Amino acid sequence: MIKLEHINKDYQLESTPVPVLKDISLHVEKGEYVAIMGPSGSGKSTLMNIIGCLDVPTSGNYIFDGVDVVNMSENQIAKIRCHKIGFVFQNFQLLPGESALQNVMLPLSFSGVPRNQRKEIALSALEKVGLGDRVDHLPNQLSGGQKQRVAIARAMVNQPQLILADEPTGALDQKSGAAVMELFSQLNEEGVTIVMITHDAHIAEHAKRVIHIIDGEIEEDKEAMV
Repeated sequence: MIKLEHINKDYQLESTPVPVLKDISLHVEKGEYVAIMGPSGSGKSTLMNIIGCLDVPTSGNYIFDGVDVVNMSENQIAKIRCHKIGFVFQNFQLLPGESALQNVMLPLSFSGVPRNQRKEIALSALEKVGLGDRVDHLPNQLSGGQKQRVAIARAMVNQPQLILADEPTGALDQKSGAAVMELFSQLNEEGVTIVMITHDAHIAEHAKRVIHIIDGEIEEDKEAMV
């Protein structure tokens, strides 16, 4: 599903290019559950942004689901993000003035799902993450774990092939974090490919494969211990 070949990413600091990713080559098959680990500043979030089509590499090739992403138009890339990738972030990124249900319905409107079908689909997604009784609650009426479950429901509502999670338990207590990890395991068992960014070795253990990135380079890529 994901084929990165010799990916480099530089950012400009004044007139000087600063390398962030250096010759990254990485393949992820459909149905895998991969954790990308690294300390702050290692380049792991930049790598996630490229995988998620939120950023483009300075050089190299990226094939997503058989399609050359690097040479796509912005409209084509936006369609991939909308229909094939779900995003889960550390800070949830929920709209504060909208209910849990309305937050989950939002991607459906972008993907062209008829209005009369959006509520039913969003309700089903919220029930799947255990929030069928919180659909009308605003984000400030939910706990951190509940907010992240809303975010997961929103990420999966369009039935994406890939879920990208950036430090998904970073703002959660241990119990809530464990519940979120259980949800990811369930989704992966149903065939969803998951790529998770984390600096926490205990969280990475939930994945089936762990990739270590240091200073913009892959240092280790191995199957997780079971």
